Parts: sequence; C-alpha cells; structure tokens
Amino acid sequence: MELDALILARMQFAFTVAFHIVFPAFSIGLASYLAVLEALWLKTGRDLYLNLFKYWLKIFAVAFGMGVVSGLVMSYQFGTNWSVFSDKAGPVIGPLMAYEVLSAFFLEAGFLGVMLFGLNRVGKKLHFLATLMVAIGTFASAFWILSVNSWMQTPQGYAINEVGQFVPADWFKIVFNPSFPYRLAHMLLAAYLTTGLVVGAVGAWHLMKERTNKGARKMFAMAMGMILVAAPVQIFIGDMHGLNTLEHQPAKVMAMEGHFESHPDGAPLILFGIPDREAATVHGAVEIPKLSSLILKHDPNAPLAGLDTIDRADWPPVEIVFWSFRVMVGLGMAMLMLGLWGLYARLRKRLYDAPWLHRFALIMGPMGFVAVLAGWITTEVGRQPWTVYGLLRTADSAAPLAAPAVATSLAAFAVVYFTVFGAGVFYILRLMSHAPHRDEPGVAETPIRTAGITPAPAIDPDRPIPTGEETDHER
Repeated sequence: MELDALILARMQFAFTVAFHIVFPAFSIGLASYLAVLEALWLKTGRDLYLNLFKYWLKIFAVAFGMGVVSGLVMSYQFGTNWSVFSDKAGPVIGPLMAYEVLSAFFLEAGFLGVMLFGLNRVGKKLHFLATLMVAIGTFASAFWILSVNSWMQTPQGYAINEVGQFVPADWFKIVFNPSFPYRLAHMLLAAYLTTGLVVGAVGAWHLMKERTNKGARKMFAMAMGMILVAAPVQIFIGDMHGLNTLEHQPAKVMAMEGHFESHPDGAPLILFGIPDREAATVHGAVEIPKLSSLILKHDPNAPLAGLDTIDRADWPPVEIVFWSFRVMVGLGMAMLMLGLWGLYARLRKRLYDAPWLHRFALIMGPMGFVAVLAGWITTEVGRQPWTVYGLLRTADSAAPLAAPAVATSLAAFAVVYFTVFGAGVFYILRLMSHAPHRDEPGVAETPIRTAGITPAPAIDPDRPIPTGEETDHER
C-alpha cells in the first residue's frame, strides 16, 4: 500500500480514536455504576457499598482524565488533516459538537470536583446529586457524539448552499437521523457491558486469592447480574441495528456478510472464510445455507443483493469489515455465555466458589474494549469510501497536506500516546490489583503542592498591614 497523505491521515485519526474510545466506553458505564453504589449506600447504610464506591472512584478519576485528554487531540485533526471536511460539513456537525461541550462536558466538569472531593464536605444527598449529574453528563456526551457520527452515516435534514456546504434545514431530522437511536442504544449497552466485564474481572481476580473478601464478592455478583441482563439485550439491539444498516447502508452489510454475489433464492450465512476483494469471492467459506436471509429478512428464501450490484469504486474494504464484524459478534456470544454461566453458578449457590468461572471472567475482562473497537471499525471502515455517506468522499475531505508532514505527526502521536496512556493504564491496573477493604481511603482530599515543597512563611499577626505609602527603606 502506498502511504500517501490520505492514507496517513486516515491512519492517524484511526490511531487516536482507537485510544480515545476505550476510555469513554469505560467511564460512561463506570459513572452509572458509581451512582448505583452510592444509591445503595444511602438506602441501606452499609459501609460495603461506600467502600466499593471509594474504590472505583479512584479508577474513574484516572480513566475520565485520560478520556478527556485523548479526545482533545481528535478535534484538532478536523482543522488540520480534514479541513475540507470541516469546511463542507461544519455548519451541521459544528453546532452538534458545541452542544456536547456546552451541555454534557460542562455538566461533568461542574460536578466532577464535588463528586471526587466532596464526600466529606457536602451533604450526602448533594454528593449523590453530583454523582448523578456526572453520570447523566457522560450519557449526554454520548448522545451528541453519536448524533454527529450517525448523521455522517445516514444524513438527512440538510441542504447544500451555493458554495457546496451542508447547511441545516431541519435540526430535528439532523439530530434524530434514521440510524441514531440504534447507534446510541448499541453504544450505551456496549459501555455498560465493558464496565461490567472489567468489574467482574477485578472481582474474580480477588476472589481467586481470597474468597471471603466481601467487596470482591459483591462486585462480582453485581457484574454477573449486569452482564446477564445487558448481553441478550445488546444482541437484540444489534440485530435491529443491522436491519437498519441494511436499509440505509446496504454495501456495509454486504461486506460484513461477505456477499460478493447476489442470492435470489436465499443467502447463506458465511461463518468463516478468507474474503478476496480483488477476486470478489470468499475462499474456503464455511457457511449455513439461507441463514443470512433468515436473519436479515426473517425469510430463509428472501433474495439478498450482493456487492455485484454496486460500483466497485464504492465498495468498502471488505476484508477488514468482514473480520471486525465477526470479532464483535463472537465476543458478544462469549459475553452471553459468561452471563448464563454466572446465573447457573448463582442458582447452585457457588458463585463465589467457581474457580473456572472466575478464570473465564478474568479472561473476558478486557474483551469489552476489544468488542467496542471491533464494532467501531465495522462502522467506520464499512462507511468507506465516504465521510458523509453517499454525498462526500473521504478522498475529497482531506486537507492538501504533504505525506511527510502527516507521517511526522503520526509518529509523534504514537510515541506520546503509548508513553502517556501506557502509564495511565499501568496505574489503573495497579489500583485494581489491590483488593477493596474496610475504610477504603478513596480519592485524597488534601491539596497537592505543585509549586514546590517549601511551606509559605507564617504570618505575624502583630505586623502592620502594608498601606503602599512606606519608604523604600521601610520596605
């Protein structure tokens, strides 16, 4: 592959968004989990929930900070690598992203300090309100960002002015575009599952070392309950999202399914194989006859069109979409299996005495992040070769930059990201390695010196206050 400026710009945005998306996916779910823990503490008065709240609050603070920092870099790329896209689509996506800052981010920032440092400084109800506001802020942030992305996938409510810019004609149609409800629900459930898997893995790790730890038992039980409920709902929402994608972005579904050819009498479901875009075939395909038509059309004999009905110039990168979709679906099935296994162990009253279940939960701990990345790759790569689907090509969206300039910034991003965020992830894992216990300290509430370690001189109460009229000698 020739690494021209366009490819390098796409690689840079993909690299930064891959780092960014995992932190909000975690913090969205973790903020809601913290709200649940504090609500249970207020309702029951049990210190167990308070200790778990303090335990996860420290982890949330680090993850939230890294999410904010990693997101700032992405916005700058709209003005550098993708300035043409910003010029053409800015009148639509600019206000939506501004609403995210003015509503969601301000809400989070306004109450985050109270949530982190105010537990012993404000009333319990006021502190719980701050926690709720942070959780609602993370939801609102996902709302606006998913609205922007969904409009790029299924644009509506726009007009094109005399200079070729997309301008708003109906804001309601822009925000609530056809794919938005499905994408929002799918992403929020992915965030809750990601958090549930991490909480379950941490609980399982500490149960494997000390089965009597009350904090580990409680977090593991709560995580297994969340996964049991959220996994099947996510599969159902994913199916609805797929039907919506088939209606509005058929080429993406064709690439996901590996359907290079049309099937007039029912399409098979290809489980595995090696897609070949050049030859327009899937080598060594392992398939189940007519199952794809049954899933997508609810009729095993329903015809399904293939990529042969679409201009080859409009095909997405089939190989990437084909495999990323299977990674996402496979991990979704594994999450469902974990939830059902946890239910079986719970019914047998062996939830805390099931070492193989704990090992499986530990392995599944990071798989939520992998599934989120695989789903995002399926969504974004499947949209190619368009930035605004069917209207603005990616090749026509990039800024006129030289390849060496983009390559230099990409290399700098790689060094800084792996260093900074690698250290952050290491610190989070270190926090998780310590088991929750009674009298959990939580976030430090004392000021941290940043300008030196020498204390300021003590104030002499008998010394007169300067009036500004002293002589130079007196000063």
